[in-house]
Amino acid sequence: MEIDKAIRESDDTRLKTKYNNAIYVIKRALALYSIEEVAFSFNGGKDSTVLLHLLRAGYFLHRVEQSCSNGILTDFPIRTIYFESTSVFPEINTFTYDTSKTYGLQLDIIRTDFKSGLEALLKAKPIRAIFLGVRIGDPTAVGQEQFSPSSPGWPPFMRVNPILDWSYRDVWAFLLTCKVQYCSLYDQGYTSIGSVYDTVPNALLSISSTSSKEKFKPAYLLPDGRLERAGRVKKNSPIDGTRCPAVNNGLDGVNSQKNRMFTASVIGVGDEMLFGTVEDQLGPSLCRKLHSIGWLTSQASVVRNDIDSVAEEVERFKSTSDMVFLYGGVGPLHSDVTSAGVAKAFGVRLAPDEEFEEFLRHLIGDQCTGDRNEMAQLPEGITELLHHEKLGVPLIKCHNVIVLSATNATELDEQWDCLVELSGSDGFLVTTEPYSAKRLTTNLTDVETAQPLSKLCLEFPDLYIGCFRRSRRGPLVISFEGKDPSRIEVAVEAVCKKFNPGAFSEVN
Repeated sequence: MEIDKAIRESDDTRLKTKYNNAIYVIKRALALYSIEEVAFSFNGGKDSTVLLHLLRAGYFLHRVEQSCSNGILTDFPIRTIYFESTSVFPEINTFTYDTSKTYGLQLDIIRTDFKSGLEALLKAKPIRAIFLGVRIGDPTAVGQEQFSPSSPGWPPFMRVNPILDWSYRDVWAFLLTCKVQYCSLYDQGYTSIGSVYDTVPNALLSISSTSSKEKFKPAYLLPDGRLERAGRVKKNSPIDGTRCPAVNNGLDGVNSQKNRMFTASVIGVGDEMLFGTVEDQLGPSLCRKLHSIGWLTSQASVVRNDIDSVAEEVERFKSTSDMVFLYGGVGPLHSDVTSAGVAKAFGVRLAPDEEFEEFLRHLIGDQCTGDRNEMAQLPEGITELLHHEKLGVPLIKCHNVIVLSATNATELDEQWDCLVELSGSDGFLVTTEPYSAKRLTTNLTDVETAQPLSKLCLEFPDLYIGCFRRSRRGPLVISFEGKDPSRIEVAVEAVCKKFNPGAFSEVN
């Protein structure tokens, strides 16, 4: 069988692994369902073209195992569903019908909408499972596994997703290695094909030309698979074409954000900090950085390298803080459990993120792209990648939780500066009125100052009034912090009046 032979002879170990896993899913489905009970949804795109040839190979290998094949695939009896639409590219239609003739596909053409057409087909045919060319990163892929029952409200069938964990790179590696035909639009710069109304060639493949007609390189030359959908035209909403206002965390505007008190929680992940092997420098530094933009760090903690410990802390903090920052436990090691803990806190699974994997591949090469790249497993459906030109790998944001990959103060400084810059457009890290502060020192005893300071706190509830000593025999330091410098001055005058003149000295 030519597909299986081409993959076996390839020296691309990653592609072989992806192929073997996909074939296993296909053979498993063919063992669970009879050939009359399965179907294949084909739309003429690159992903379903890959799936077509995987199904041909999988069916052939399934027959070999049953000792029903002589080594030649003469037919392909799996029913093929094609939803024909007036908005489809003519090239897609042509390729679909040509492919059907070439491989003898049993084509069921549906010209109604997807749902009603599927309902009618499943009533007429004994179909129980449908092979789909869905990949993680597709809008419909969230929550799906390799075997996933259809969604509520849809006719009941099993969705079988053999290439769910394949990347853009994997798709083109397969098509080029197996030397199979694909739709001609991909040689014209299209990298992700929808309808004629929302798809254009990917501008990243444009070729400089003196002629009036713009030319494009083929899709397989796209250097960065993260930008596969860059050729999809984004439509404005609502229908009248006006843009919806950006979400700003429920606040009325910039002024209300600047006057509001924002709170943050900081979580360090690492046994080495709890064992005292490593001194935690990132936590205190992060607290200072938050304080510098007017945020209050309400809670800070360090937890073990344990998924449940991380999940419990994130779960506790994410509902009581505007933002939660995590550091430590990020990477491919067994102790790097931060992403898994965040996923568990939000009740989602970890899933391969193709965009993030592309960043990792550009950073450290193909050594990170094995069968199951742990570093590219991110919380599914809630992860936003925060890109900045100064960062080799984007930061991870899951709703109001940000995962920092910094391992030292220098890296934290760089990531923090990028976060602050990015927040200017996204608004997730609002820079508010900075804190003003004043400190006094005194040789008065704790007993002498305790009651007057307690009363002062009641008089100035909008200020933070704290006390500490750098040593047991050293002077008492009284700290005043707040957003209004004039209130701090009034509070300082008030405490000085409660004692004899000269009892306090101001600290610069």
